[in-house]
Amino acid sequence: MKNFSFAEFRPTVFFLLRFVGLYMLTNMLYGIYITAYHPKPDPITHIVTVQTAATLRATGWAVITEDHYSRPVTNLVFEDQEILAVYEGCNGVNTMLMFLAFIVAFGPWRKPMLWFIPMGIVVVHLINLLRISLLFFVSRTMPDAMYFVHKYLFTASLYAVIFVLWIIWIRKFTRKPAHA
Repeated sequence: MKNFSFAEFRPTVFFLLRFVGLYMLTNMLYGIYITAYHPKPDPITHIVTVQTAATLRATGWAVITEDHYSRPVTNLVFEDQEILAVYEGCNGVNTMLMFLAFIVAFGPWRKPMLWFIPMGIVVVHLINLLRISLLFFVSRTMPDAMYFVHKYLFTASLYAVIFVLWIIWIRKFTRKPAHA
């Protein structure tokens, strides 16, 4: 049986420490931001909900948004009915922070990181808008399926997109060029 030394796992351990540390730091800062608006919804959640409503209106649904008067949610309203409440956790920021923490922790610091991070955040945002839009339809047409679809199916889909972006980063931008 082979003896393992810390030196073998040093890069992995340091990557995990950088990733977890950066993710925790950005989440704590985000938590401070969120609590500053309590009990109202924060501006990012409001904007994401407004963008979702605009997406739904572009497909022919007369959807409007309303901030809740005493809870940190912005509602998607259709025909005077609150169809979907968008909470802070649904705005995609947490998943964007996870994406960012991985890319920065994995490295390397090169020019591609300057465009890959913003591009990845835009992709995560667009997928999240699609996710919330689809949740609107699930809530309206299949409310009994809402818990499963929201908690598992669509959340897993969003994380799958982030995973694919990580794989792209690793395969395309972290390999050292071969010397001829």
